[in-house]
Formats: sequence, C-alpha cells, structure tokens
Amino acid sequence: MATLTLNRPGARNGLSLALLAALRSALEEIAADDTIRCVVIRAEGPVFCAGHDLKEITGHFGDRDGGQAFFADSMARCAQVMQAIPALPQPVIASVQGMATAAGCQLATACDLVVAADAARFCTPGVEIGLFCSTPAVPLSRAVPRKAAMEMLLTAEPIGAEEARRIGLVNRIVPRDALDEETAALAARIAGRSALAVQLGKRTFYHQAGLPLADAYAAAAAAMVENLLAEDAAEGIGAFLAKRAPEWRHR
Repeated sequence: MATLTLNRPGARNGLSLALLAALRSALEEIAADDTIRCVVIRAEGPVFCAGHDLKEITGHFGDRDGGQAFFADSMARCAQVMQAIPALPQPVIASVQGMATAAGCQLATACDLVVAADAARFCTPGVEIGLFCSTPAVPLSRAVPRKAAMEMLLTAEPIGAEEARRIGLVNRIVPRDALDEETAALAARIAGRSALAVQLGKRTFYHQAGLPLADAYAAAAAAMVENLLAEDAAEGIGAFLAKRAPEWRHR
C-alpha cells in the first residue's frame, strides 16, 4: 500500500501548483510500481482539503491578462491529477477526516472509494464567492445522482458523512480515531486480491461506464475473456473448487 498525505494544514491543504505537481509526480511513480497494490490519499490537520489555493489565485488578478494564463494552467494541472486517479492501475481510497470542499471535494470524489470519519463533511461552495464549482462537478456528477449533485453545487450547503453515504459519495463511515486503521484494513483487503484482476477490472469499469449499453457489454465481455486467459483466473477458480486459499501470481 502507498499512502499520499496532504500536508499543508496551515493552508487547509489547499491545492497549490506545488501540491498538484507533487501529487501528479507521486501518482506517476506509483503507476510504474507493480509492487504497490492499493493507494490511500489522506490529510493532516482538521481539513481534508479546501480546494484550490485562493491566495495563489488572487495573486494573479493583477497580471496583464487578468490572470487568464495562470488560471488556465491551474485548471489544466488540477484536471491532470483528477484524471490520473481513475486512470491509475491501482485502486485509490480517499480517507477523509474533515471538510472536503470545492476541489477538495473533487479530489475525494475522483478516488475509487471514500472512507469518511463520522464528522467529515463535503461541500461545493463556489457560488458563495461567485465561482461555480464546474470542475468539481465533473466527478461529482458521475458519482451521485444529478439532482443531488446540482443541489450541492447550487446551494453550497455542506453535507455530513451520513448524507454523503446516502447519495453514494461515501462508501464507509467510521469513528475519527479509527479512520486510519479502518482505511488501512480496507486497502489491505483489496491488496490481497490478484493485482491483474483488480487492475483489469478497474480499467474496464471506467471504460464501460461511458459507453452505450451494447458497447459496454462488448467491452466487459472482452475484458472477461482476457481475464479468464490469465494465470490468476485459473489459479483462483482451481483454489475455489479445491477449497483452498489461492496463491496469486499477478499475471
């Protein structure tokens, strides 16, 4: 398991360009490391992530172009990180201990799974400062029903962990003092599976989700055939029939 920790608690773990670059670099390294089976993204301090670093953004309002070039670069870099997470071969779990707001909510929602502390909250408050959370809406609208997403985006009201789980944004809720332990246990459970099957399954899940029904079945069927031809499928099926634990070869 690899753990990435947002460690700017004094800045509410705001996604500065430096932090986005560090996240992207870490994700690239993890993608190339076939010994890593699962990834956890967590944070230090009371806030999971407050989104883009607004002080960094406002520092460019006085640029000759009004900040356009900087803003475009910032959004592009953030989008690269958010897309790298579902594209990563390994499953990614967000471990959310506090408030995840704006692009911080986007970061949590972009992960494959979310484990939240019972006091965690999620919010897309951009409309309160005249800046609609259009980029956080991308993973949000793919994770929860559209009307639930629009309510969060239009009202800017934070939702608690229980409501987040009800609408499908959160998978599990645990006491704050058990968050790290429970997240690690979930990661270990996932890491104990065939890496080949998990990686193929994750890739196929996101691919088929954007396809028409017939094309989705065709893509999934092709993935099943590819999976059945792997050594781990033969080992897993054989172990199941023999009532023994499988010995994964991850190929």
